Amino acid sequence: MLDQLKNILPSLEAGLLLEMEQNGFLKKLEKEEILFSAGHEVSDFPLVLSGSLRILREDGDGNEHYLYHLFAGETCAMSLTCCMSNRPSKVKIIAEEDSEIAIIPTFLMDQWMTKYPSWKSFVTQTYNFRFDDLLETIDSIAFSNLDERLLKYLYDKSRAIASSTLPITHQDIAYELNTTRVVISRLLKQLENKELLKLGRNKIILAKGSLTKRLK
Repeated sequence: MLDQLKNILPSLEAGLLLEMEQNGFLKKLEKEEILFSAGHEVSDFPLVLSGSLRILREDGDGNEHYLYHLFAGETCAMSLTCCMSNRPSKVKIIAEEDSEIAIIPTFLMDQWMTKYPSWKSFVTQTYNFRFDDLLETIDSIAFSNLDERLLKYLYDKSRAIASSTLPITHQDIAYELNTTRVVISRLLKQLENKELLKLGRNKIILAKGSLTKRLK
């Protein structure tokens, strides 16, 4: 695990990376495996070594809403917050693809904040990145049309699995965007007519450059 940490987090001090390796442990997740759900008592936090994780938020009615993805070298800001405040998780974390993560005990966080300057910078940067992600999500919900939200969602999926071919059903998308399958199917057909994507059986193929085009 130490070599992986060195490769994905070269800015962290050698001593910090060694402590991560000595105190943490490696966990492998299969695609769509749940790491933990809302309400889970957070005694440690995940650091992505390879693959990607999908973060979802559940509302009061039990509906789940997609927030953002985590990639290699990233951790979940919400998990860090829950760790530091001793609160249960507010999100669900799911493996987008087969992934490897380092599980780090929370009691080390405060020690590292004073002991390693690079750790403080890493945590601050994590909060900044996730804050921007959440603002983008809020803007998407508040100001964007559903077709724009849908295209952004597909882009995030594509980046997460490093492929323009997405093995996903219309119902899966509808669930995470909190709408109906009929609406998603209609919007996907409109996007296909605009040559932004191609629909297949339980898969969607994004057209090259489709995500930089304006929807009209």
